[in-house]
Amino acid sequence: MSTPPIARLLGIMARLRDPEGGCPWDLAQTHASIVPYTIEEAYEVAEAVEGGDPEELRDELGDLLFQVVFQSRIAEEAGTFAFDDVATAIADKMVRRHPHIFGEVRGLDPDAVNAQWAAIKAEERAAKAERDKARSGRSEPQGTLAGVPLALPALARAERISRKAASVGFDWPDAAEVIAKVREETDEVAQALAGEGPEAVAEEIGDLLFSVANLARHAGVDPEEALRRANLKFQRRFAAMETEVTKDGRSLPEAGLAAMEAAWVAVKRREG
Repeated sequence: MSTPPIARLLGIMARLRDPEGGCPWDLAQTHASIVPYTIEEAYEVAEAVEGGDPEELRDELGDLLFQVVFQSRIAEEAGTFAFDDVATAIADKMVRRHPHIFGEVRGLDPDAVNAQWAAIKAEERAAKAERDKARSGRSEPQGTLAGVPLALPALARAERISRKAASVGFDWPDAAEVIAKVREETDEVAQALAGEGPEAVAEEIGDLLFSVANLARHAGVDPEEALRRANLKFQRRFAAMETEVTKDGRSLPEAGLAAMEAAWVAVKRREG
């Protein structure tokens, strides 16, 4: 009988971390050192979804799964938890958060499901705060905005924070008023650029980005995903422009800004 795929993967990870004959790079890693790779793999999953290639998505999901296995192996070696504990914990959490599926609650509409989910998560946060206080002797800050991970990308975190604030009524009534706020923040950036120092400019640009994240939320748009798509679009158009401008052997600086802008407009026109 062949080894189940997850057992094989766990065995490979154990071999890579074996102090006697394991991989020196893998042995040198810690929970903290592989976090950047975990984040990168999550974004590569998103890119594979965007690309629509099932084989690419399969491979990227495998890379992300390996990050979970890697972190779990480091924890197992430290005697804190193992991969099976991770799988058990998430299974238990999903059952706990879906009483309308695995419990006796039935007949909930989507709004009721969302309200139930929020209430259960609030109970979990409160329980976690009590555990943290018991362990450390101090409690972490609580309240409406508690529990938004610091490790989230800043734009995604801004959207999450503003969504939590909106859940208790601290919000603009509609997108039109958010647009007015974006314009106000843009004016403040211009004023800072005209006569204030770099710290003031950075603060005003931060306020502008936070307002844009709010606008995205009001429009039902994920700002992180929207910016990721904008990045890809810019890369695609820039590459096409570069190909057009340099086809006669000139470099971009040699061609100059006017030629680049003309080619850029042509690329956008071709894209429709």
